[in-house]
Amino acid sequence: MSAIPWPEQYLLHIEKKIDIGATATIVFEALLEQLGPGADRPDGTLMPMKLEPWPGGRWYRDLGSNAGHFWGHVQVIKPPSLLEITGPMFMSYPVISHVQYRLTEQSDGTRLSLLHRAIGDIGSEHRQGADKGWEHIMSRIKGRALQ
Repeated sequence: MSAIPWPEQYLLHIEKKIDIGATATIVFEALLEQLGPGADRPDGTLMPMKLEPWPGGRWYRDLGSNAGHFWGHVQVIKPPSLLEITGPMFMSYPVISHVQYRLTEQSDGTRLSLLHRAIGDIGSEHRQGADKGWEHIMSRIKGRALQ
């Protein structure tokens, strides 16, 4: 049985890599901070995010009073080298995403790699904004790790 090809508008594939002059442990802590209580948008607006850093833990936007937006579950966490999250992320429609953060120690620091793949009815606004958003998050993780 052959796989049915998905039309391009139903797929999302983003890869980012950044070298950070800090240990993987420091970068991993910066990653958890940026995805959780330190989350912000590119315009500097804080986002009330929560990340439960254990297998099955939730990643969600907490608006208080039992309101919010579920982004995903921690699928894999292996500090300080790997964090994988699956879920709809920032999209509130039929879509599933897998985001992988891989940290690789190098002689001069750590390489942080991001891979975001999604499939579903992905809106053009999110398709265009995802690349910019992940770029911002990677930059902020680097900034936090180097503080």
